[in-house]
Amino acid sequence: MTSNESHSKPDSLEIETDLDSSVEKILTDVGDSLAELEDRYHQVRQDWQRYTELQQHQEALEAKKIHNVEKEPIKTELKHLIQELEALEMNLESVLLPDLFWQAVRFGGLGIVIGWLLKSLAG
Repeated sequence: MTSNESHSKPDSLEIETDLDSSVEKILTDVGDSLAELEDRYHQVRQDWQRYTELQQHQEALEAKKIHNVEKEPIKTELKHLIQELEALEMNLESVLLPDLFWQAVRFGGLGIVIGWLLKSLAG
């Protein structure tokens, strides 16, 4: 065995180890991103459910306001409901739309990187 042959095997072993650790890191990152996306999804579902409940409550209060002589307590509650609905709308819009775009970019990019790594390992 020549000295060149003995050096090539450890080098290929190092490259393989580096690739393995890179793939493990990528898979860990993908898992973390997926868990984060799942948490966001559950938060959006809860916000959407709360938003729907508040809208129904608002409609009921507006219907009640027409027949109510003491309009002030209902007006105050309606104002509070509208503020909470607006806050939920902002939260739903700001969390869901931009995040979906970046998740698609992230997972698409990771898919390309993983494919490239697997191709280099196989070829």
